[in-house]
Amino acid sequence: MSANAQSAAPIVAQVKQAPAIQGFFRIMELWGAGNADARRILGNPPERTFYDWKRGKTGRVPDDTLRRIGYVAGIWKALQIVYSDARLADTWVSRPNTAFGGQTPLQRMAAGDMIDLAAVRAYIDAARGPWS
Repeated sequence: MSANAQSAAPIVAQVKQAPAIQGFFRIMELWGAGNADARRILGNPPERTFYDWKRGKTGRVPDDTLRRIGYVAGIWKALQIVYSDARLADTWVSRPNTAFGGQTPLQRMAAGDMIDLAAVRAYIDAARGPWS
C-alpha cells in the first residue's frame, strides 16, 4: 500500500463513521432516549467523547461502538417493518415487555452489554419473521 493510501484510510473511515453516529442520535431522539441511556447503549464512552459525537465532532469511532450502532439501526429498521405506523414503531422501545422481565426494550438495551442489544434485536427479528 502506498504512503498516500495509508494516510487516506483513516480519513475515509471517519467519513463513513460520521453518518453512523448521526443516525444513532436521530434514532435516540425518535425513541425519546436520554443521554444516560444513549451513552450506555454506545458502551459508555468518556463523557467528553459522547458529547463531541453528539455535536457532530466524530473523530475515530471504536469498532465496538460501531457494532452497537449497527444493532440499534437494525432494531429501528425491523420495527419500521413490523409496525406500519412509525409512531408505534418508535414508542415500542418504551413499553414494558414480558420478554425482558417487564423492562422496556430501551431499558434492556441500556443495560450496557452488547448481549442486551443482541437480545432485543433477536426478539424483534423473530417478530419480523413473517415479513422477511
